[in-house]
Amino acid sequence: MDEIDAVLQGLLARTGASRVTLRQEAPDGYAFPVTHEALAAGVRSLREERTVDLRTQPVAIEVGAGRQVVQNDCATAYDDPAFHRMREAYGGLGAQIVTPVARDGAVRAIVSLHQLGAPRTWTDEEVDACRAAAARVAELL
Repeated sequence: MDEIDAVLQGLLARTGASRVTLRQEAPDGYAFPVTHEALAAGVRSLREERTVDLRTQPVAIEVGAGRQVVQNDCATAYDDPAFHRMREAYGGLGAQIVTPVARDGAVRAIVSLHQLGAPRTWTDEEVDACRAAAARVAELL
């Protein structure tokens, strides 16, 4: 396990969530594919998922502007059919924290913490843990 995987695994263990992903810019033209992830038992990987175009997703647009997005209930977060298709493609996304990984003043990657199946109220400590994980990943990139 490399250091980035250890950071993601630690965030998953600390929060008891369903999945943690790291998405990075890639030369293949797909916007921010999953390059690293930590999964709870029975949760499927998003590494090969390419049906969702993040360039048009409202959360990715916010994160691309450098803002962390905290959603306790993804089902009510946006009235956007593409967002709801993404929720289903990601396994029934119920809640998420999505945090930019910035280096040299630009967003270079995205750390996402997912809770599948149902809404979840994230604690301040969990939100801060995501920021700390993103900062550590920025150091490692």
